[in-house]
Amino acid sequence: MTAIEPVTLRGKYVTLEPLSRDHHDGLVQAASDGELWNLWYTFVPRPEDMKAEIERRLALQESGLMLPFTTRLNDPATGEPGNVIGMTTYMNIDAGLPRLEIGSTWNAAGVQGSGTNPDSKRLLLGHAFETLGCVAVEFCTHWMNMQSREAIARLGAKQDGVLRSHRRMPDGSLRDTVVFSILANEWPQVRSGLDLRVAKKR
Repeated sequence: MTAIEPVTLRGKYVTLEPLSRDHHDGLVQAASDGELWNLWYTFVPRPEDMKAEIERRLALQESGLMLPFTTRLNDPATGEPGNVIGMTTYMNIDAGLPRLEIGSTWNAAGVQGSGTNPDSKRLLLGHAFETLGCVAVEFCTHWMNMQSREAIARLGAKQDGVLRSHRRMPDGSLRDTVVFSILANEWPQVRSGLDLRVAKKR
């Protein structure tokens, strides 16, 4: 398999580039669009916590467990990457299988529903299956995060199950985690669906 190492992935609407400390101010601005940290069922860092979150993700990258990306919105005229709009990652990496999870993802409220999410997932899944040779890619979300669950299902992922009282949230509540996955042999069909969604910007 190809080594799981930092890489820049450019799509129609977004560019995913390796997370760096230089992205701090842009990420703070993106998270402030909609004050995403107020969504109790997901993890989006507050402005004062963004530096620590970047350091956490970079430390996990050093340990080989995560490959974090910053998401930039492409300029519609030139296609060049522009403003920072969010974060996403390869996480829980099992390089020996190989298998990984796509998660810890958030995007500014102003770009949600604009085609950026399917474009991002097309890039991440394509690299995972076609370059890294993954046998499966996993997605996990809060039972109460209906927007995320519906978005994952629209990708073509199958629900594997629910892990009850799986994680503790920042407010102290316990999260039931819904687990989805896409297998390598399912990727061609999922890819066709994503290509159509990206083309139609939906």
